[in-house]
Amino acid sequence: MPYSDISQVFSSSLQKLLQDRERMLSTLMSNLKGMVYCCLVDQHWTMVFVSEGCQALTGYSADDLLFNRRITYEELTLEDDRIWIREHINAAALSGEQFELDYRITHANGSIRWVRESGVALFNEQGELEALEGFIQDITAHKQSEQLAREAEERYRSIFENAIEGIYQTTPAGQYLNFNPALARIYGYDSTDDLMRAISDIQTQIYVEPGKRAEYIAMMQCDGRVLNFEAQVYRKNGDIIWITENAHEVRDLNGNLLFYEGTVEDISERKQYEQQIEYQATHDTLTGLPNRTMLADRLQQCMHFCDRYANKLAVAFVDLDQFKLINDSMGHHVGDQLLVTMAERLGACLRESDTVVRLGGDEFVLLLTNVQKIEDLTHTMQRILAAVVTPCMIDGRDFVVSCSIGIGIYPDDGHDPNTLLKHADSAMYKAKQLGRNNFQFFTPELNQALTTRIKIEYRLRHAIENEEFLLHFQPKVDFATGAICGTEALIRWQPPGEPLISPMSFIPVAEETGQIEEIGRWVLINACRKACEFQQRTGCKFPVAVNVSPRQFRQLDLVNTVKSVLQITGIDPQYLELEITESSLVHDTRHFIQTLHDLKALGVKLAIDDFGTGYSSMAYLKDFPVDRLKIDKVFVGNLETEPTNVAILKAIIALGHGLNIKVVAEGVETAYQQQSLQDMGCDELQGYYFSKPLTAESFVALLKQQDAELITAPIGIYV
Repeated sequence: MPYSDISQVFSSSLQKLLQDRERMLSTLMSNLKGMVYCCLVDQHWTMVFVSEGCQALTGYSADDLLFNRRITYEELTLEDDRIWIREHINAAALSGEQFELDYRITHANGSIRWVRESGVALFNEQGELEALEGFIQDITAHKQSEQLAREAEERYRSIFENAIEGIYQTTPAGQYLNFNPALARIYGYDSTDDLMRAISDIQTQIYVEPGKRAEYIAMMQCDGRVLNFEAQVYRKNGDIIWITENAHEVRDLNGNLLFYEGTVEDISERKQYEQQIEYQATHDTLTGLPNRTMLADRLQQCMHFCDRYANKLAVAFVDLDQFKLINDSMGHHVGDQLLVTMAERLGACLRESDTVVRLGGDEFVLLLTNVQKIEDLTHTMQRILAAVVTPCMIDGRDFVVSCSIGIGIYPDDGHDPNTLLKHADSAMYKAKQLGRNNFQFFTPELNQALTTRIKIEYRLRHAIENEEFLLHFQPKVDFATGAICGTEALIRWQPPGEPLISPMSFIPVAEETGQIEEIGRWVLINACRKACEFQQRTGCKFPVAVNVSPRQFRQLDLVNTVKSVLQITGIDPQYLELEITESSLVHDTRHFIQTLHDLKALGVKLAIDDFGTGYSSMAYLKDFPVDRLKIDKVFVGNLETEPTNVAILKAIIALGHGLNIKVVAEGVETAYQQQSLQDMGCDELQGYYFSKPLTAESFVALLKQQDAELITAPIGIYV
């Protein structure tokens, strides 16, 4: 074959071979778990070639990195690693060596990845470093495994040496084989060597009680372990401490006992605590005075003594004035020191036979036995007032507090501890009402106030069945149209032949006693009935909004109660609106929100009343399925004199509108307030500026003067 033919065949074969090699290299690079690269040695490590592994390694495509089209490799490299990486590569290049290094990059998804780069430097014809060629692979999992293994090794290696509990191994005969430094410290020895040299027989040199080691061995032989084995032991200096041990047998593969292995814990403090528990259960930890628990027992004993010897006992309820202000402004350190000082002063003013008790906070109770004359008791109280008001030096500053004292006398003011304390407490509040820094005896007038309250409570039980309640209505106005858009109905109590009783007189009593639940149901039913009546008489459909008190809202059957009333009265659920005060939220946020959603599922409207004066409205409002916010009148009533309220009102209105909730302003009484609120974008108003509460008949008459088509908002019923 001629040379030219051979050359042609060889050239063709070589070309095919080269093509196959390129294809093989391309396939190889595509399958590599990593990135083959070639980059310039410049400021950005500019990539001039990257393999397909770039995507998996960095989260970016090859096109993103090539010639820094989207991001540079320098930017991918963690900033803390950039300087030393460049120094390492330059050093390897200058020495003509290959380089390999581990460092961190930021993946496109924001995660930090560990990579390992190995490569060589490329020089130009002038011998200048021009480029790098190499391979980069993800070693994050490997690094994490290394770190976990290293941490585990360090952790388990240090457990024995650094454990707080003592760890030991002993022979069944009672000699130590091995133990950690903590055990030596527990027993008062300077080192493990010191303990090993000193102790050769655990029973005689460690345990205080004879036979304790034998008890330990017996438990081991029975159960193969000991749990919470408590014993008294000697320390090196002869002191005795309490320890507890947990240990088990260690046997070989043939079941032969090798040694006992366990832990030791010093429980001396716990034992001391157990001894102090009875004292702490009956004494105040701050002042050392008897506490509420001891008060009940001591007071009962004093009463028995008075009954036996026909004596009298004075119970004085003492409350420090201005204490909360000092405690909040100056810190608990000052407050605590002040309480300790006042406890000492109170004790110094009394006889040894008397008792000073700290109830908690800034409240104290004094038991003064064998009271002969009121004059003597008066002198004692005056002495206490003078002692308390004396300046108290704390941290170089003088603090002055006074106190208010209420006094009840046994048996005159009560025949049992609870009554006597309650009457003394009532007298103390009377002292506060009279200006503080004085004392008051329980009087018939105070008793009359209590009697009146009890009378209200009793009469409330019959007010519903005797039909003594009625509803008055106060119109609500739409800012946009100027027309009546609803009404607030207020409950009134009208006993036969008597004047109206203000809700402020009986609602708090009803709330406290639980009668509010029955009253609330009455209001709910009658409000719905009135709404239906208004619809029939005026041709307008008025939803009814019923205020639900915090106690009512916490009823487990509230949702079922509302559902039942809807069925009884026949009112369409969309015409019932329930108003809930923010104070209901403080008790159980999760229950509050869930109840709102359950009520909303019935089809009724919901409103938050007195908004802005409650607890966590801003934090939870987004979770409330409510239709209206009613701004508390405290922000409206002083609008002329307190311009800061403007910012609050604007914020509430903006918040409501941002959540697609209508905002209602309560207590609007002047044209200035009306115009200001309208300019702020408030939706509705109610207050004396438009109308005072009206009877049902007067309200119907007012409605008939309005265009029925404009009356579309709910009627608010408040109890």
